[in-house]
Amino acid sequence: MSAAATINRAVPSSRGKTCWLGTPEIYFRKSIDNSRLVKVEDPRRAREMKQFGIALCILFALVMGYALQHFRAIEYGYQIESLRSQRDGLLEMNRALRLEEASLRDPERIDVMARKLGLQSPQPGQVMHLDVNSDTSTPVMASVTPISVVSAR
Repeated sequence: MSAAATINRAVPSSRGKTCWLGTPEIYFRKSIDNSRLVKVEDPRRAREMKQFGIALCILFALVMGYALQHFRAIEYGYQIESLRSQRDGLLEMNRALRLEEASLRDPERIDVMARKLGLQSPQPGQVMHLDVNSDTSTPVMASVTPISVVSAR
């Protein structure tokens, strides 16, 4: 681009008269060749940039560590709530099963069903209670007791 002149022209006034505002400005192009320049490395600036980079890395690691802990805490909270609801469901199922077991172990119910099948009441000495409450902390000696089977026919 060669020399270019810009002339500031006045805005026409209300009377239609033109006037010059200021002087014209002329810009000349000057080409600068920086190909022979060699950048000198500043050791102080390089040290500052290394320290800044290390500080940024440490800050990033701290922020990421905090974020990781935060998100894990949220995830563990969801897992705890899930396990609590699962435990509550299992407790309810256990309660229902214990109730069903109690109703099935009812001696009157068993007696009615046995009489429907044609069974008779047991003779003295025929009944062995299997769920005898004993102390489980003491050792138990194994023993064999004879059992006699009486047919109903």
